[in-house]
Amino acid sequence: MEIKTRKATLKDLDFLLDFEQQLIAVERPMDPSLEQHKKITYYDISEFITSEIAEVFVATISEKIVGCGYGLIKQNNSKFSQKEHGYIGFIYVEKKYRGNGINKYIFNAIFDWFRSKNIIEVKLTVYEENPYAIRAYEKIGFKKSLIEMLHYLD
Repeated sequence: MEIKTRKATLKDLDFLLDFEQQLIAVERPMDPSLEQHKKITYYDISEFITSEIAEVFVATISEKIVGCGYGLIKQNNSKFSQKEHGYIGFIYVEKKYRGNGINKYIFNAIFDWFRSKNIIEVKLTVYEENPYAIRAYEKIGFKKSLIEMLHYLD
């Protein structure tokens, strides 16, 4: 099984929109603030594909898209030493292909893109109730930083 990565194109949009809905279905139970009974979207994927400050990558096996992720360059607040940081999101691998290291290929493609843009600090967010994703990100070298806390008032 040969895994390849490439930059996504607008021709990939239908696949990516489907992946987004699959990702939302996985995360809905982890976040009661998400609309539970209507179709929602997280990203403007076509904007990311065409943007100068973002890049979407897909992982393929025999030309079939099996995973994806994006990198986005964000501005830091003036109090930070780095003016910009990279943000990674939309990491998704089809269920039957998980456990094959596909995430690592996607991350490496995004990291290479960040390096080409002189970005050295990279962040992402993950639900605490998603230990599989947390372990996968830690294997790649991410460390826990800030913890966002949530409380619903009666």
